[in-house]
Amino acid sequence: MLGPMTTVAVANQKGGVAKTTTVHALGVGMAERGKRILLVDLDPQASLTWACGVDPDALEASIHDVLLKRAKVTDVLHVLEPPAPLEVDGKAGRTGTLHLLPSTIDLAGAELHLLTKTGREYVLRKALAKVVDDYDRVLIDCPPSLGILTINGLTAADEVVIPLQCESLSQRGVGQLLDTIEDVRDYTNEDLQVRGAIATLFDGRTKLAHQVVEQVRREYGVAVLEPFVPKSVKVAEAPAKGRSVLTHAPRSRSAEAYRDLAAQLLARKAKRT
Repeated sequence: MLGPMTTVAVANQKGGVAKTTTVHALGVGMAERGKRILLVDLDPQASLTWACGVDPDALEASIHDVLLKRAKVTDVLHVLEPPAPLEVDGKAGRTGTLHLLPSTIDLAGAELHLLTKTGREYVLRKALAKVVDDYDRVLIDCPPSLGILTINGLTAADEVVIPLQCESLSQRGVGQLLDTIEDVRDYTNEDLQVRGAIATLFDGRTKLAHQVVEQVRREYGVAVLEPFVPKSVKVAEAPAKGRSVLTHAPRSRSAEAYRDLAAQLLARKAKRT
């Protein structure tokens, strides 16, 4: 059974599927609803850290130090500016909180270090165990690979969300990720649930986009959550400004789609896939 707090790993080993964008936007969408959110950047490329307006090159400590047990999570957390709360019936709701556990390129070295350690799959899970009760949701941005860092993310998670760019290669990646999830269930996290896929960069004018969604639903039995997130230049612009699309272009179709998806992920529990 999932408790009131849920840790969500956002994973797809294929790059360029808007994984980091999705983590950031979902986190901001949840914080808009007054929730306490922790974003975890588990990617050595540190794209989420940069997108949140934190310079990875200027950091003295990061998740790298946490995984090597040189620092606690609370030692390296960054408090991000919370988004304006959503209005309900003309009244502003409760202000949420948005925290970041940042990454740096040093994390690539941590991956090599972990490979030599017993219990290496559980390091992130143990580190987060001391802070998870402080949050309503923890969102983990996994790297675009199926290596030990992604295994750590999946082992620490209650649920998996799969960003899906609607093209054939991305669809193939879903099958590979599901195989890895089965291995994680067998060895390190038997309760891991697949919450569903999120169709990103969706171009509804193309027949292929709709075909990929239907194939993922039919062949893998994975729910593709709606609404789909439309392709938009506003989404591409936002990271360079240190913002999510919800803050950069709050009334855009992409922002509204992510808001709706954030509400869904807060409202319902996952079913095993």
